[in-house]
Amino acid sequence: MIGSDIAKRYARALFDIAREDDAIEAIYGELEGFCSLLAENADLAEFFANPVFDSSDKTAVIGEILKKVKASVTTSNFLKLLVEKRRIDALGQIEECYRRYMDDVLGKVRVNVKTAFPLSSELSEKTMKQMEGLTGKSIEMVVDEDPSLLGGVVIGVGDTLYDGSVRAQLNSIRELIKEDM
Repeated sequence: MIGSDIAKRYARALFDIAREDDAIEAIYGELEGFCSLLAENADLAEFFANPVFDSSDKTAVIGEILKKVKASVTTSNFLKLLVEKRRIDALGQIEECYRRYMDDVLGKVRVNVKTAFPLSSELSEKTMKQMEGLTGKSIEMVVDEDPSLLGGVVIGVGDTLYDGSVRAQLNSIRELIKEDM
């Protein structure tokens, strides 16, 4: 399951406030930016996760960071609340849940494509068009190279996985051979 119940509740609360303020994408950008900051700075992430430090110290540090990045009042208050409630460790899951709520409202879907070799721009465009037709939504596609696939493609749309990789086909053949023996 993607996102714990707690993360979903916090994400829904933030999303509802952002929706009222007509700032869904802006708030998401700030949330994503802060998550990236924590991902890039292990010491900062460890500081927020460490229970030895007082929440008032963490709130002060978060306040200074948010001033420098000029975050909105909504995002600032939300992140300070997470620190106060000792839920800052769920920020990654909250960001992911928020993104799903946002994508749903905006009629977007994110597609992850894994290939053994780089996709040509023509094939990439064709894949996007097919996914738009399949989902009926606008597509945001991320392509990753995975040489372990040997060939073919694996496409993830939400919780659905379309596995057309050579590796998957070889595994299917292997299972068929085992059944016949």
